[in-house]
Amino acid sequence: MQIIELLTPHYESAWLPWAVQYFFLVGMATGAALLASWGTWAPAHRAAAKALPIAIILLAVTGIAAPVSLLADLHQPARFWHFYAHFTPWSWMSVGALLLPVFVGLSMALCAAWWLGKHQWMRLIAIGLVISTLTIVAYTGAEIAVVRARPLWSNPWVPVNLALTAWLAAVGAMLILTLWVPAGRNVEVRAWLGKLGLFLSLALLAVACIWMGSGMALKTPSFQSAMRLYDLFPVWRISLWLSVILGAIVLYLWFKPQTWLHSRGLTVALGVAACAAAWGFRWALFMGVQGVPKYGAGLYVYHMPLGGDGLMGVLGVFGLCIALLTLVLWALELWPSRREPSSPLAAA
Repeated sequence: MQIIELLTPHYESAWLPWAVQYFFLVGMATGAALLASWGTWAPAHRAAAKALPIAIILLAVTGIAAPVSLLADLHQPARFWHFYAHFTPWSWMSVGALLLPVFVGLSMALCAAWWLGKHQWMRLIAIGLVISTLTIVAYTGAEIAVVRARPLWSNPWVPVNLALTAWLAAVGAMLILTLWVPAGRNVEVRAWLGKLGLFLSLALLAVACIWMGSGMALKTPSFQSAMRLYDLFPVWRISLWLSVILGAIVLYLWFKPQTWLHSRGLTVALGVAACAAAWGFRWALFMGVQGVPKYGAGLYVYHMPLGGDGLMGVLGVFGLCIALLTLVLWALELWPSRREPSSPLAAA
């Protein structure tokens, strides 16, 4: 008889909660960038153009906060220059180090052009920003999907789900901002955001059905791994059913805009639920999947530390977003955005 023992070394998580915050914020930034670009080119009487100030404010906040989370996730932020000094084109993380500054720069340029009232500049910047946004969506999705060692990551639906949930979170955040931004007082703007939320929620439902159908028919590794976790571990079953219940409530509210459209409380609750769903998906994707052993049985239990690499880091990033939002709204009160006589821009 031969006995083979496998020894598993102790190692830290490859992805920390900082990564959850980064992918959440940069995803919302891509959604805000697309909506801001849409509003830039939309006719002045359309809801997309009227919602432009809200999209710009969200883009400014998330465009600044997302890179801060990424630097913190590098463990030694001062060494970020190594991505440029030792560029590796076969690494999506290294490629992202080139793509992200371009995206942030174009985002801030669009925000500045909006504040200055330079509508023609905005239209030119928006074209480049849309292209840059698509590269960010591709790089963030591919950075996860290329990890073949984990079937729950290495499947083509992960980038799609990351994009759709991020854009849903952007819509939810814009709904929350309607409480403070004058443009949000327009019922037409909130109704338009509700239609976008419904479309994105239905798209997510369709993707989930396609993933399940193809998984059962083709016995894909990602579906089989997910079913194993569902069958063996109650925490995954509870998480799944909570997600289904939350998704059903959100979908119901999207279908019934008359129940929340004129209610500040329900509007905020719906926006928070959309953001929470997107954040929770990223937490399960990064922190939850890392708890699944590559070899062996059981789960690795993750205990979130209270310091900067855990709870305080998560709360600190949300605090940074609140601080940035406060500064932006305060600055717009002191120095309102300028408007050209023929421009469809709406002042915030």
